[in-house]
Amino acid sequence: MLINAELLLQYQRCKRRPFLDIHGDKSQRDAPNEFLGKLQQDKIAHQMSALAQMTYHQPDYSYGNWESGEKATLELMQRGVEYIYKGVLSAPYSEEYTLLSRPDLLVKRPGKSRFGDWIYVPASIELGKRPKQEYQVVAAFHTQVLATVQDFTPETAWLILRSKDRNYPVDLFKWTPRMQQILEEFIQVLELPNPPEVFIARQKCNLCHWYSQCYAIAQSEKHLSLLPGVTPIRYTQLQALAITTLESLANTSPSALENLVGFDTEVAPKLVVQAQSTLEKRPLILPYPLPIKDITFTAPIELYFDIEAQPDLDLDYLLGVLVVDRLANTEQFYSFLADKPEDEELVWQQFLDLVWQYPEAPIYHFCVYEFDTVKRLAKLYGTPYSSVRPVLNRFVDVYEQLTQSVALPVESYALKAIARWLGFEWREKEASGAKCIYWYDQWLETGDRTLLEIIQSYNEDDCRATRRVKDWLVNFFQDEYDLRLA
Repeated sequence: MLINAELLLQYQRCKRRPFLDIHGDKSQRDAPNEFLGKLQQDKIAHQMSALAQMTYHQPDYSYGNWESGEKATLELMQRGVEYIYKGVLSAPYSEEYTLLSRPDLLVKRPGKSRFGDWIYVPASIELGKRPKQEYQVVAAFHTQVLATVQDFTPETAWLILRSKDRNYPVDLFKWTPRMQQILEEFIQVLELPNPPEVFIARQKCNLCHWYSQCYAIAQSEKHLSLLPGVTPIRYTQLQALAITTLESLANTSPSALENLVGFDTEVAPKLVVQAQSTLEKRPLILPYPLPIKDITFTAPIELYFDIEAQPDLDLDYLLGVLVVDRLANTEQFYSFLADKPEDEELVWQQFLDLVWQYPEAPIYHFCVYEFDTVKRLAKLYGTPYSSVRPVLNRFVDVYEQLTQSVALPVESYALKAIARWLGFEWREKEASGAKCIYWYDQWLETGDRTLLEIIQSYNEDDCRATRRVKDWLVNFFQDEYDLRLA
């Protein structure tokens, strides 16, 4: 059986996925994800950019015919070409398993190998900006196979990242033992009769083609990973105490958890109340909420602010503001949109002009991104701090206020999950931040303006959803306050 670097990469992210990739029913997989397709295209573009200044060779073979690919790669190595793109190498690991390596790049260096007075070192061209563990483990994997093929073990492998200093050396003395440990664990998992336990970690799971299947299992089991705040580390600690159900967690004393790894005197009581809220299907005030006087309020005029961005271009192309005038009983949505990246500065100025028309109005947003982005745009375009500071002082993070004060019976504290629990629905059912990144790229490529209209609609609904959550929070605490006075 072949074990390749992609399986090892996915195993580090999720122990269940590579088992399903090998043994699972492929008809049960989700349809291809548009955003994932975009990431794959971006990675290819990054690879082509990295290779632009190199004269490289690529082995000629039909995809999947690894024996032919390896033969062509070995011929290039024997010739001593400087760079080999997408070579194919293999090495026996045991009677049952063979390691298959397809490094993005093999780079010729001086040294002694079976080929002559030269060696090759592997380089992985990765889309990330940081040298993540999973990248370095994969680089060590490629090196181990390469060492067997060329009868020489390089001291260093390389990552070519998207950061400013994009060439990053991998310390193989450190990462090879770790890679070998992960490889052994992976093989043990492959030999199990059933896939590993489900664990839903949304940021890692949402783009996986097994997500729907795993999520359905988690829901049927009422798995604790669906509870906000239950991380893999915390789940392991809870398992050790035989706390594996909502009921058992809801009935646990926080003091029994406070000293565990991943917990403390703040996390433990919050997680217990979160379990109680989910079990009772109602919101509950957390043990140490913000003082009522610090909870957000209703103002005569309120602004609700949301941004759409294209991270690959370092571009904030849409600044949306919903102006709610409670005295005049009016609402107006403003969509400051950059049709092309060069218009970002104009959009930024339009946003400032609007918010300064309402100098006393609080500016509500959900999570810290909007606050950080305003600071970034101000610095980028030389806006005097004296003009920006009063604006930032009016920002109110609804997410921060809510998560510090209330536990909700939801699976996630993302805006969509909370607003939908309150009955709010987005007009574009399939829209998301990730989809908007894809759609804006498509707009730049095709000029199809309906894509921009969908993004604007989604952005407006984000602003209105933020308003719904904020209004609910105000009313909830007012009701609680009235109950205490009664």
